Amino acid sequence: MDFELNSEQLAVQKMVREFVEKEITPNAKQWDLDEKFPMDTWKKMGDLGIIGTSIPEEYDGSGMDFISHAIVAEELGYGCSSMRGSYSVNISLVAKTILKWGTEEQKKKYVPPIARGEAFGCYGLTEPDSGSDAASLKSVAEKDGDYYILNGNKMWITHANMADVSLIFAKTDKDAGAKGITCFLVDKGTPGMNPQPIHEKIGLRAQDTGEIYMENVRVHKDQILGPIGKGFAVAMSALDNARFTVAAGCVGTAQAAYDIAKAHAKERVQFGKVIASRQLVQSLLANMILNIELGRMLVWRAGWLKNKGVPNTRETSMAKYFCGEMVNKVCYDAMQILGGYSFSGEYALERMYRDSRINTLYEGTSQIQQLIIGNAELGIPAFA
Repeated sequence: MDFELNSEQLAVQKMVREFVEKEITPNAKQWDLDEKFPMDTWKKMGDLGIIGTSIPEEYDGSGMDFISHAIVAEELGYGCSSMRGSYSVNISLVAKTILKWGTEEQKKKYVPPIARGEAFGCYGLTEPDSGSDAASLKSVAEKDGDYYILNGNKMWITHANMADVSLIFAKTDKDAGAKGITCFLVDKGTPGMNPQPIHEKIGLRAQDTGEIYMENVRVHKDQILGPIGKGFAVAMSALDNARFTVAAGCVGTAQAAYDIAKAHAKERVQFGKVIASRQLVQSLLANMILNIELGRMLVWRAGWLKNKGVPNTRETSMAKYFCGEMVNKVCYDAMQILGGYSFSGEYALERMYRDSRINTLYEGTSQIQQLIIGNAELGIPAFA
């Protein structure tokens, strides 16, 4: 395994880093305060090819590898977790899932506009009563000739209110458990699809999050994604990609928190010396950068395996579990170094701290990742 970035990957890193520094970091605070997604900035990303970096060229992407995809997520995470989250949902949960499971007509219809930054998708798996236990979802899809009628509710759905296409998971066989779930592609404006926004979130405030109420949503059989009854497999394959992107974004946010803390420690004077000269502060910084580097290596290892096209659920879960916990600890320790300043919006650290909390919860909690890893070690089939 080669940990040295190639020239193409370095070029992607430079391009995205410069874009984030100019267009995202200076504006992230206001986006958070306004609770408004910056559509104009997103379109600029699409024009530069940042969004579709890892999408094949035939679908208007750049055709790059998973390491390049992770680099984009890390750099976006450095500047604004809400932007990184939208990147993750659009590409990892939606576009890549359609590319893996969709018909050629579905791929051509949905993937190019997402890769160009002109369309959004959402991933409708979680429900009010089913999160980690995804197979217990209650949404149903009843066959009606060449159509299916969908009913049910979805909860905590990113892009619920702005999605042009929704991946909706529903039971076509209510008695078959995980084997009775099917995935549907539901277009925006389909009668019966009623999204509602969720406000007052701790973090990711610039990102659209909502609940979707489905009442007699009529969907043609051609809008089924993957085989009937294989929706659980579709959902889990999507989560493998999303967990990878989340982990990479955590590394970026942790790196940003560390950079803020390090700069402050070199300037802040207490008891006659800069606090960077104090061993306890150095201990915090040493542990922070060690864990950031470890997280980055776990992400790159998972990306390396993805590039080879070999099974990587175990390694991806390791990266997601470690990085999700790591970014919370790094942000916490960075706040210790900044002291009272970290409790103010004067520094981006308070937003990073709030945004980081979700990373141990969505795309599978830390506890679910532990179970996946444990099951893999014991040779037990993973259930999530």
